[in-house]
Amino acid sequence: MNQPSKAPRGSAAKSKTKKKSRMELDQEARERKRLKKRRGLASGSRTQVESGSQKNKSAAEAKDPRIGSKVPVALVVDETKVKAKPQPKPKAEAKPRLSPEEELAKLENDERLNALLDRIDDGETLNAEEQTYVDKMLDRIDVLMDVLGIELGEDDDEEEEKQEDILKLLKGGNPKDAF
Repeated sequence: MNQPSKAPRGSAAKSKTKKKSRMELDQEARERKRLKKRRGLASGSRTQVESGSQKNKSAAEAKDPRIGSKVPVALVVDETKVKAKPQPKPKAEAKPRLSPEEELAKLENDERLNALLDRIDDGETLNAEEQTYVDKMLDRIDVLMDVLGIELGEDDDEEEEKQEDILKLLKGGNPKDAF
């Protein structure tokens, strides 16, 4: 009832690779050493490099392994060539959005705008730049007032006149007299 196992026990103890003898190991070491000796440059390579330097230079110029700008940098400063480079503009910082009330208050208290409006009231003419500034600011004020639902005080006077006209009509007066 004992059945033979598939693999004999004696072969499991043997390794599949044959152990090399000391002489074989020494021979392989000598071969590796001999191959290692051949890694250097060929004899007389010093004279060959000079004659073949033109080929090497063109290959080096064709592909430059350095990273970065290849622009030559002057090591000596020539006063005739000194140019003031314009300073890079700092990135415009994101202005915090003001609420419409704050922005309207800021525009109403703008000293430059008030001075220009005073000059216009005095009858002076403004140059193109000042006029565009005034127009731009007044347009912005109108937009903000519309957003906030604020109406100009002149409208109130017209409404009062209309109410007076209606009262005169009701009392029996002539509507044309109201105008």
